[in-house]
Amino acid sequence: MPASVVIQSFFDEVTHTITYLVSDPDTKQAAVIDPVLDYEPRSGKVSTASADRVLAAAREAGMRIVWILETHAHADHLSAAPYFQQRTQAPVGMGEHITQVQAIFGPVFNLDDVSRDGSEFDHLFHDGETFALGGLTVEVLHTPGHTPACVSYRIDDAVFVGDTLFKPDYGTARADFPGGDAATLYRSIQRLLALAPETRLFMCHDYPTPGRTTPAWQCTVGEQRARNIHVHEGVSEADFVAMREQRDATLAAPALLLPSIQVNIRAGRLPAAEDNGVSYLKIPLKLPT
Repeated sequence: MPASVVIQSFFDEVTHTITYLVSDPDTKQAAVIDPVLDYEPRSGKVSTASADRVLAAAREAGMRIVWILETHAHADHLSAAPYFQQRTQAPVGMGEHITQVQAIFGPVFNLDDVSRDGSEFDHLFHDGETFALGGLTVEVLHTPGHTPACVSYRIDDAVFVGDTLFKPDYGTARADFPGGDAATLYRSIQRLLALAPETRLFMCHDYPTPGRTTPAWQCTVGEQRARNIHVHEGVSEADFVAMREQRDATLAAPALLLPSIQVNIRAGRLPAAEDNGVSYLKIPLKLPT
């Protein structure tokens, strides 16, 4: 019987994001899922301390990183995918519907260096596609709703669900970003919850709740079915949509939304430096009319 997937988790306290280092223990081939680039918005300082922790863990274990995988274009942190690629030469993969996200947000930032065809990424995955990670098989599941491009990666009994689901005591992702849709999110969640109850789910984020302050990011399908506060068994699509739309109307925009989106639809690449050698992000202003 082949050895099962090895999973290491790296929690970023600033953005509440979990980056995963996933590997085949036999071949030592590995993938990095949702890597974080450290960004301090008050100063504009960028650093790679979080990414370096992952690279150090891979090096110490004798792993070779052969894939850099994004679950979606994140709105709460900048991706470190280019930094990993510089050091590993691994390709960067994203769901094929990133083209819709690029089409939505390219005009918002008036970006003339975004392709709208996803060519910033090395590979665009389609629903049901499989690929090898050493002796392991990775299956791509299109799980939209939070964004049109969201995908989950299934490896053995583990599924990396991005922002589709959170821990049961926190619930589900918002669906009010441009291109998001609560009914679509519900159907994506039901696809995940139809998996075997012992299937392990790994979240992209965790946030404090009144009853729990210690970060946690793993649970089972069975636990989600029984206890997810938004979408446990018995919650209908209509009830979920009503809850999600009412809740989303009260949520503020993520603190790093504007920096993150314009970088992440470029596969994490920062804007080209201008003639003074400095890169600049754009902040759209909404002026009163």
